[in-house]
Amino acid sequence: MLLCVETGCAIQLLYLCGPASMNTHAFYMYRCLELAQRGAGRVAPNPMVGAVLVYQDRIIGEGWHQEYGAAHAEVNCLNSVAGKELISQSTLYVSLEPCAHFGKTPPCTDLIIRNRIPRVVIGCTDVFSEVNGKGIGKLKAAGVELTEGVLENECIDINKRFFTFHTKRRPYVILKWAQSSDGKIAGQNGERIRISNAFSDRLVHRWRSEEASILVGTNTARLDDPELTNRLWTGMSPLRLVIDKELSLPSHLKLFDKINPTVVFNRHRTSEDGMLRYQQLDGEQDMFKAMLDYLHATGIQSVLVEGGAGLLQSVIDSGNWDEARVITSMPCIIGAGVEAPELDKEVPRYTERMDTDTIDYYYRTTASAWK
Repeated sequence: MLLCVETGCAIQLLYLCGPASMNTHAFYMYRCLELAQRGAGRVAPNPMVGAVLVYQDRIIGEGWHQEYGAAHAEVNCLNSVAGKELISQSTLYVSLEPCAHFGKTPPCTDLIIRNRIPRVVIGCTDVFSEVNGKGIGKLKAAGVELTEGVLENECIDINKRFFTFHTKRRPYVILKWAQSSDGKIAGQNGERIRISNAFSDRLVHRWRSEEASILVGTNTARLDDPELTNRLWTGMSPLRLVIDKELSLPSHLKLFDKINPTVVFNRHRTSEDGMLRYQQLDGEQDMFKAMLDYLHATGIQSVLVEGGAGLLQSVIDSGNWDEARVITSMPCIIGAGVEAPELDKEVPRYTERMDTDTIDYYYRTTASAWK
């Protein structure tokens, strides 16, 4: 069986003939991660979680958190079991510590205890203050046999947005740009030039569906007039953000259509007009950092920066970024034009090809940073 697990930082292809081909706990935890990934773009601000129930080396139940406010992975997993009498004789695998508090749904720890599940294997601890060890403590007090830290780094990494939000108190920041093979991001005077191919364009819209917000600066908004919506992939469109310090952008731009929610960060006023919000930020502060503070305060866990070279380079220089995705079009040569941003001494963790495009993925943060 070929199991494809995308943990958000890489796609790991594992040829698995069954649990005997590798560590048993790792085998079932990889399946939890595969299930968890199905919630991408649908469960925020909750984490993505997958769960499997195993009876005598056989999976008898599976579940994942499918939508914010809906049932958690453990609930869906147990509901999927046909032979309910086997639940109390099985082992539950879950990629994240089960919750121990009442939120939009009841505590999953109570469900586990009520169903008398004797053994639970957990990928990583939940850093959310309402959980953070409380679920593990509650299960131990009830006599449940626990195994912790199985594929811990992978389980943390799949929820890097969630962990960054709660440990660093800011959204997870992803930079994205497309550049020509000679290192240009646009033509002379910022002239827009099509660089990436249709396959990469579709991938970018998938990225949009997975993030809570998307950001451009004043020049990109004016010159490119982008919609910043998800049109080429299934799922939601992100919250649109634009930095317009002096409120100089014309009102006819697509960002101001009031069809999709948009926040305009500026130095002058705070007001609201339907789907359009103007948010004043302290002009004496670094506006990007002030924007991150605002997004954290309003529960936005991630931001995809699709701005021009100026905005992207300023974010890189500030150090307030976590990931960069750089699309390079091999047949595209611009010549005189706007230089692409530069990453200081960063090397890509991995690279993939999309026909004529190459996509390099850079990361500043490792899973150990959230422990």
